[in-house]
Amino acid sequence: MTVSTAAILIVGNEILSGKTEESNARFLIGELRELGIELRRIVVITDSVDEVAAAVKELSSLFDIVFSSGGVGPTHDDVTIAGIALGFDEPVIRHPQLETRIRQYFGDRTNESRLRMADVPRGSELIEAPDLRWPVICCRNVFVLPGVPELFRMKFQAIRESFRANPFFVRAIYTTEDEFELAERLSEVALACPSVMVGSYPNFSSTDYRVKLTLESKDEKAVQDALSKLMACLDDQRIVRSD
Repeated sequence: MTVSTAAILIVGNEILSGKTEESNARFLIGELRELGIELRRIVVITDSVDEVAAAVKELSSLFDIVFSSGGVGPTHDDVTIAGIALGFDEPVIRHPQLETRIRQYFGDRTNESRLRMADVPRGSELIEAPDLRWPVICCRNVFVLPGVPELFRMKFQAIRESFRANPFFVRAIYTTEDEFELAERLSEVALACPSVMVGSYPNFSSTDYRVKLTLESKDEKAVQDALSKLMACLDDQRIVRSD
């Protein structure tokens, strides 16, 4: 799978109401960066079939992959599967392979609530992994993950290496100059090095430095060229460190 961009779709009234602290997107941000995938958008929506459908339709058309979190389960407010199906104009079907596994696992305790976990948008793929009891459901370019953080992480980590892309190269410089002093010089470097993302992040929590500058690209040589240009226009007496 060739992947360069991604979006995260968080589904859950409990996130928007503050009943539950959102941690899955925070986890995935770091994972995707380490894998070399550019995260472009994070969307948080309510437990609404129509909202899931609209978000999935838009995000899947704009980005290479979409990870959904939450809204999968046996209760009335678990609407992610239905929303994805609606967004792709597909019916929800009961996947025979999943149904068989559920019946084998639960035996006499099998009921309609448990069998709902076998419902998927038509055309979905089941992604198996050695560490997973239940596969990851993928509908087109949307990977459906649970909202429970422990399960979210377990399922993602089981499939994470299939997304690995070319890495990002990052250099950072810490200076005691402030952003007002640096703004014009940073603009010149950004203009001269269009393939490099130039970042500027002021620091108010310590006296060690005032601004952290970052240079980031998948082109290592471009980062080195930008670093040379940036270092040449900074006051070297006010550079605290670089890494």
